[in-house]
Amino acid sequence: MSKFHLNIQELVQGDFILNKVNMAFVFQVNCPGCFIYGIPMMNKLYNSFNDKVGFIGVATAFEDFEYNNEANLKLLLNDGTLVGATKNYYNTNYGLSNYSEKINFPTAFDTIISSEEFLNSDKIELMCSVVPNFSDFSEEEKVSLIKKVKSYYTQIPIIAETFTLNQLRGTPSFIIFDDNYNILGQHFGHIEEEILENRLTDFLN
Repeated sequence: MSKFHLNIQELVQGDFILNKVNMAFVFQVNCPGCFIYGIPMMNKLYNSFNDKVGFIGVATAFEDFEYNNEANLKLLLNDGTLVGATKNYYNTNYGLSNYSEKINFPTAFDTIISSEEFLNSDKIELMCSVVPNFSDFSEEEKVSLIKKVKSYYTQIPIIAETFTLNQLRGTPSFIIFDDNYNILGQHFGHIEEEILENRLTDFLN
């Protein structure tokens, strides 16, 4: 069973309490889809399950670093300030420059490090170890894969650890995990609220 690697800086809002069942919502502040349906759905799930499920929002950055940063996350949480493509969407469609929905759940910013620091750690090997059948690879195959992964990440100046270590496909992403950080379920993109509700209920039972 794969582990969820939650590598965050200090919480910007609220307290994350690890429970038997937990949900992480990984988003970017410069991601209109995260605001259109991701945040409202997460708020509803938090309101319904927060007495039994641990919730945490993780603002991350894999592009548009001038918008996807901790400073803009704090502006969003403080007064709903929108930036970039998200601001353009709400301004164009609704004449708004601020997000009207208050984020209820605990929220943190992803741990951000340089690619050099990332490549000089043991995190590349950690990522490769979750590749199916990696343990059965020959030493030559393991070295070759690690070399390819390192070559890829040398091209990326800034690494967001939670996003990268979990090899997420994009935002919004929803990860359900237990109190040992074993991943119980993972979803990327638009998903019906009822599906996540049912999954949480099933895991709680």
